[in-house]
Amino acid sequence: MAWGVAGRWGLLARGFGAAVALASSPAKADPALMERSPLSLAIFGSLEADASKTYGSVGLKWAFGDSGGLDASGFRLGLKWGASVEPARRRPTQGHLYRTEFNALLGYEWRIDDTFLTLSAGPEIEARYRETRDERSFEQRGSLRLQADLWSKPAENWLLQANAYAVPADRGRYWGRLAGGWRLIDELYLGPEIESYRERDYHKLRLGLHLTGLHLFGLDWRLAGGIQKTSDEKAGAYLTLGLLWKR
Repeated sequence: MAWGVAGRWGLLARGFGAAVALASSPAKADPALMERSPLSLAIFGSLEADASKTYGSVGLKWAFGDSGGLDASGFRLGLKWGASVEPARRRPTQGHLYRTEFNALLGYEWRIDDTFLTLSAGPEIEARYRETRDERSFEQRGSLRLQADLWSKPAENWLLQANAYAVPADRGRYWGRLAGGWRLIDELYLGPEIESYRERDYHKLRLGLHLTGLHLFGLDWRLAGGIQKTSDEKAGAYLTLGLLWKR
């Protein structure tokens, strides 16, 4: 209250004096009351595209309990929803396969200086709708998802990222990404990345470059692109856009 009154500069001297008096009172002078709450919520999204598939996702990570927010070690709750469109059959290319998935992960994050490591697990639900000239089918499944995420600055001006998840049941889906970066300015990093995905007899490998930490419009942006090779297609290009907002 006192802060809001004091900010109205140019009002009558009497009003300003009253605001100063309130601000100097013991109740208002307590620095603890003026501290901002630590950031405890991160909202993120991504969009990926290659020659045959488009994928988008949105989610959040929440630091709960007396953890001191995202900048301290503590428990994390993660929620994520994603959807994709790709060919239902690839040889020859035919129809469309629509996928949607949702997962809720509970885990713990260790924060040491500029390094954090998160291990989490939880349920995942996936639904698929396949449409071709000859058939239409729908299926859904539920399974356990295991995930690990590492973000580190092992040396001055260097960045290391490693992410992986496994859904061992049913089709057995596995994904991993490893990226390094050199600081250009502030928190902006440029470097190589390698990404791998496998599901049953299908696998995909990506090699590219990423630009991480671009701060624009109050968001942190990540751009990446390069070459990918799958088990059933020729090599082609891929693009990735990621967004992060902390509050």
